[in-house]
Amino acid sequence: MNILNGYFRLIAAFALGVATVSGFAPFYLYPIPVVTLALLALLWRRSRTPGQAALTGFTFGMGLFGAGVTWLYVSLHDFGHMEPALAVLALIILCAYLALFPALTGWITAFRHFRASWAWPGMVAALWALAEWLRGTLFTGFPWLTVGYSQAPASPLAGFAPVIGVYGLSLLLMLSAAWLACWLENRQSHRFWLGLGSVWLIGFGLQQIHWTQPEGEPVTVSLLQGNIPQNMKWQPEHLAATMQIYAELVQESPSRLIVTPEISFPLFYEQAPQDYLALLAEHARSRQGDLLIGMAERSSSDNGYYNTMFSFGTSPEQSYRKYHLVPFGEYIPLKPVFGWIIDVLHIPLSDFSRGGLDQQPLDLAGQQVAVNICYEDVFGEEIIMQLPQASLLVNVSNDAWFGRSIGPRQHLQISQMRALETGRYMLRATNTGVTAIIDERGRVLEQLDMFTTAGLHSTAQGFGGATPYVRFGNSLVFALIGLLLLAGSLAAFSGRRKTL
Repeated sequence: MNILNGYFRLIAAFALGVATVSGFAPFYLYPIPVVTLALLALLWRRSRTPGQAALTGFTFGMGLFGAGVTWLYVSLHDFGHMEPALAVLALIILCAYLALFPALTGWITAFRHFRASWAWPGMVAALWALAEWLRGTLFTGFPWLTVGYSQAPASPLAGFAPVIGVYGLSLLLMLSAAWLACWLENRQSHRFWLGLGSVWLIGFGLQQIHWTQPEGEPVTVSLLQGNIPQNMKWQPEHLAATMQIYAELVQESPSRLIVTPEISFPLFYEQAPQDYLALLAEHARSRQGDLLIGMAERSSSDNGYYNTMFSFGTSPEQSYRKYHLVPFGEYIPLKPVFGWIIDVLHIPLSDFSRGGLDQQPLDLAGQQVAVNICYEDVFGEEIIMQLPQASLLVNVSNDAWFGRSIGPRQHLQISQMRALETGRYMLRATNTGVTAIIDERGRVLEQLDMFTTAGLHSTAQGFGGATPYVRFGNSLVFALIGLLLLAGSLAAFSGRRKTL
């Protein structure tokens, strides 16, 4: 029996998906996805039918997402109080949906005309990147574990991030893998090594370019990590202790820009004691700076409520309302159909209203600060809407929902990609970690230990200018996808195919 057929093929595909997770944080083994994706592409090339290739891609996806988003079980069961069996079922359903995208890629690329074409590696890369973009867009999107993230920040391919963004890195990563797969199938040809080496050398060269420039003097910053246990955060009897922790952290902060995490105070802005806020604001003014505080905000016009960051201090009071909400966590899509989920998931404030997409950077501590809240930094095409005006990026989050899983580290790597794409520092203030300062090269300069109550006091450099990705967004990678798909289609159906 051929080892590539039957159950052995599916077991191999699932194992490759699981192994791919090691390319992401906290492992950062960026060469591993090149190998695992190459072996997946080889399985596709040796599939007897497109259907078999689709099943192989689906099984790979189940391994990738099943191993990579296990933190969702912590959110659903440990803190959402969903029954264990129901939480597992929900996770399986989500993984099965996400696995449809690599399945679709495998199905198309396994057609005989495409597989026999010299342009097959480019077709695979284009379709993979397009599928990942669709996954990050449909139904508000879930772009977590987009394979391009595995290359941040150390891989030579990361040099392309300021030019074509994370989906462009996914395209080049899969292109490299497809070239490697073709070489493994036909080791007599070495032109694939030439292509692979050229792409990675160009990426290394791009890493030497400074797309943005420092603006002004560095600003002192304090990123506060309250370390409030998620199962205690919304209990009324713990509110006073929470506010005392943040009052002490703020008053110990020596910096001009002080940032607290997402909804650091578990109450509505209208309920917050004014003398308490005035005391914190006075400390910020004494440093000639500003303080960002996360609270929920109730709208007087429509009785809705928002996930909001408010500023207090030397500058006029400003605010940012979260735009991109988490489905079923912060809002219920198709509420007449899925409204019952509110009763199953005991998540406080699970039906937020959406802030505006056109919000501008906040003028704080002499910097133009582009704020994004938690899940929003997964969407690079939305982050750049506040650029190039913004000189600093700030992400506030509450990754306590993920517990001690790999989720918070994966989220840190996503922020590293945003810093690379924009050529800006990213400042992360989180409830339980990872609170960190990331430079414009995507490198973590300083971070707090997770699950500690502390402030990260340091400096951050504002930057000006615009990377190509800031100027053009995903347009460049779409152009590459279009060219590769066109070349692949012409090569496959021209009647003069040159096989690999």
